[in-house]
Amino acid sequence: MGDPKKSRRKYQNPRKPWARERIENEKKILADYGLVNKKEIRKMEAVLRNKRANARKLLALQLEQRVKRERELINSLSKLNMLTKESTLDDVLGLKLESILERRLQTIVYRKALANTIKQARQLITHGHISVLNHRMTSPSYLVTKPEEDHIAYYGNKKIELKPKVKEKVKAAEVKPEGSENTEAQTPEKVKENGEN
Repeated sequence: MGDPKKSRRKYQNPRKPWARERIENEKKILADYGLVNKKEIRKMEAVLRNKRANARKLLALQLEQRVKRERELINSLSKLNMLTKESTLDDVLGLKLESILERRLQTIVYRKALANTIKQARQLITHGHISVLNHRMTSPSYLVTKPEEDHIAYYGNKKIELKPKVKEKVKAAEVKPEGSENTEAQTPEKVKENGEN
């Protein structure tokens, strides 16, 4: 088990620390998702790497051995709303870093317009002003499951004064007709474009 005082590192540093393309990409991710440092990117990469490694191991097994374990892996990812129940192991291997970053509590609080900016979303969570299923949450990196997504709200009587652009975005989302549901994920670029219009 190991000594609980000496917790292990939950991430891996890149083999080439000074690769320009990766550094520029990470800077963009830090800005878009309001992350504090690159360690948070590394941790999310590690979670994704483990899921992909499990998928590769399952692909190496014989069909009758892998069926049950394949379902378990896909169900765990569909619970996080990263895949559908009908997905295959190839879909697991095709997951991108952005797909897991979109499931962080910080990102979802911002997408649901409970905060004016992604940085403010982080501050609200760390200060204990956000609840999930009526439980106070203080971890911005908490991965939100599909059932929990509809139960994210302010904790207690806390209310944030939203900027006019954010208010318009919330009203537009509420007025949207039922048939015209957009399944495409809201990327930070799209949110910025919507805010500028």
